[in-house]
Amino acid sequence: MTTSKPVNQVNLRNIVLEMLLKVNKGEKSHVALKSTLDKNVSLDKHQRSFITRLFQGTLERRIELDFIINQFSKTPVNKMKPVIREILRMGVYQIKYMDNVPVSAVCNEGVKLAEKRKFRNLKGFVNGVLRNVARNIEKIEYPKEQKERLSVIYSVPKWIIEKWTKEYGISKTEEMLEGLYKPKATSVRCNTSKATVEEIVKSLEYQGTTVEKSKLYDKALKISGYDKLENLDVFKAGMVTVQDESSMMVGIAANPKEKDYIIDVCAAPGGKSLHVSELLNGTGTVEARDLTEYKIGLIEENIARVGNENIITKVSDATVLDKEAIEKADIVIADLPCSGLGVIGNKSDIKYNITQNQIDELVELQRKILKQISKYVKQGGKLLYSTCTVNRQENDSNVKWIQDNLPFKLQSLNGIVPEQLKCEKGCLQIYPGQYGMDGFFVSLFIRE
Repeated sequence: MTTSKPVNQVNLRNIVLEMLLKVNKGEKSHVALKSTLDKNVSLDKHQRSFITRLFQGTLERRIELDFIINQFSKTPVNKMKPVIREILRMGVYQIKYMDNVPVSAVCNEGVKLAEKRKFRNLKGFVNGVLRNVARNIEKIEYPKEQKERLSVIYSVPKWIIEKWTKEYGISKTEEMLEGLYKPKATSVRCNTSKATVEEIVKSLEYQGTTVEKSKLYDKALKISGYDKLENLDVFKAGMVTVQDESSMMVGIAANPKEKDYIIDVCAAPGGKSLHVSELLNGTGTVEARDLTEYKIGLIEENIARVGNENIITKVSDATVLDKEAIEKADIVIADLPCSGLGVIGNKSDIKYNITQNQIDELVELQRKILKQISKYVKQGGKLLYSTCTVNRQENDSNVKWIQDNLPFKLQSLNGIVPEQLKCEKGCLQIYPGQYGMDGFFVSLFIRE
């Protein structure tokens, strides 16, 4: 009689621990996740899902997890060895947010991880903290002070809570915080030059993917339930591009006409460039620029997959004037480097690393870039300024700066973007979670 061995004996929690330690050393969370999943090709769908959920959840709930741990540990979290700190965070996340994982498994696996990582002497400490948390998880008392409480419950640094409260009020702030945690399907844009939306939907469903049509844009779909994106036939054939619906609003707002020459100055990984190139119906030219060969490589990968022929790339520093491009472009897209506070629901490490000083520096960089690239716009041409943040300093204040310092007039996006999206003062501010989107800002100017 023979017995079959488990197909995969890989320690999933150890993989997550390694990813968390990489993020602690400065690696971006989405990069760590993608490279890990790409490397571990033998993992099945459920294993990949477990790794993704535990990694992202432990990261996004860090402030709350530390708050809980500190109530049951004599050693404060910030005094712990990084490995032990992450083992405890992972354990508490599973206890509080992963109901299908038995507490006994959480504690036992935490102890095994400590031993595996050469911290045998701290096995008892890890076990004691996790079991104590498990016994008392329903009795946790959160801070009474409102902003402190919001900071802990939603795991967003208090200074960001204070900033949003000052700019938007407490009610809108809570709404945005809730939006960060709304479940999100993958948003894809259909390339209708290759197939109809219905054909794409049919292919996705044939491969077992759950598909929901967008309420905002007839070329957008929300997909879930698939294993690897790269295995979907429509992705391999270049019929869809992954792009958040909020980002699609840039192409919609640009509203290009056939034969336009468009420059996208900070284009990587190329979603917006591809979108406007498709809207040109095979005519015109889109020049997708970015700072480094690596970023241009990301754009070219997407171009090769999609196969659009009216798009070219160029390595270019947007802060340096390109004299050959002066007054050549019908449209300039300036989706500029920003604080990213609109996408912290997807990239949790941003909220822990960004500072107010960095935001101030980003505003200066945005204005330095705008001063140069605005010169590429023809008389009567369009400038699209957008960011993936909800920070008024980078959005509203920069709109005013453009009007005060550059020869451009603000154009209202009402009647251009989907009617469900209301444009305050003519600009589009999307809040995290609104229609299942990331936080995003779009403004449109015409050169006078």
